[in-house]
Amino acid sequence: MVDTNVLAPLSLADFEQAIASKPNTLEVHLDLVERDIEVEGCKVHIHCHCLKVDADGRVSPIRLAEFMRSAVIDYAIPHEARQRAKERDNREGGSAATIELYHRALGTFTDLKTSGEGGELLLYLLAERFLNLPQILCKMSLKTSAQVHYHGADGVYADVDEDGVLNLYWGESKIHADPAKAIRECLSSLKPFLDEEEGESAKRERDLVLLSERADLGKPDLNASLRRFFDQTDPLVKRKRYRAVALVGFDSEAYPTAGAKCGANDIVDASRDALKKWSENVGNRLILEKLTDCQIEFLCLPLPNAEAFRLAVLDSLGLAK
Repeated sequence: MVDTNVLAPLSLADFEQAIASKPNTLEVHLDLVERDIEVEGCKVHIHCHCLKVDADGRVSPIRLAEFMRSAVIDYAIPHEARQRAKERDNREGGSAATIELYHRALGTFTDLKTSGEGGELLLYLLAERFLNLPQILCKMSLKTSAQVHYHGADGVYADVDEDGVLNLYWGESKIHADPAKAIRECLSSLKPFLDEEEGESAKRERDLVLLSERADLGKPDLNASLRRFFDQTDPLVKRKRYRAVALVGFDSEAYPTAGAKCGANDIVDASRDALKKWSENVGNRLILEKLTDCQIEFLCLPLPNAEAFRLAVLDSLGLAK
């Protein structure tokens, strides 16, 4: 048992080590259009990616979906279970334990066509591998049925300031054909997590309880330190602030029509031109939701077809009906 009386303060390096071993392969499938776009009067940072064009002038949402599949163990299985599987495979030889975890992870996903779990998985990848924000609560592992979505935020991520204050990022993702709808629904869902008064009736409360028991940075001593920020009997409970990381995916005319080809930079350039309007939509919605003072990392992903992408993710997971 870890002695909580001698726990050292958490550092940014403690959070970075939780994701240090994961390959930075996003650029194989996504091009960065712009990052850290600011909106006047708001504390949001907007980042935009688009699908990468191959040498034949084509884009492939299917390849992105297949890449996402490779992360299901890291996303859906807690650190401790993953470590046990590695130790077993090292002890026995082969990969039996890892294969078992892979199928266990797949078993947490629903086959419902309207599921938003593909967006949540992509949010995880971008939060960890682009923004360097580790997931600290593995909510997929808490599901009692693959067909039932977990309650609360779509993900929980965190880092820490130099002064030891924990920055807790509530995650939310929306994949819709209409960008305005995706932005509206995403920020509407995030609002209570960011501005509701603290208390047992707050929408974030159940997630906070789970964090007090299961917040995870991959090492027992770090986990014990992290969980103090959610213990209502510990002074550190007052040393955290709420932020958000959001992902919206939507249809975009930046892509060529089906079967057509484009130049290597055509989609990046067209997305950059459209980004001004998307950013205005984000700013307007932040004003309406009264979230202008909330720090939000806002990820945009224009797609050839949002619904087709959703189905491609299901198909890659073997869940398409």
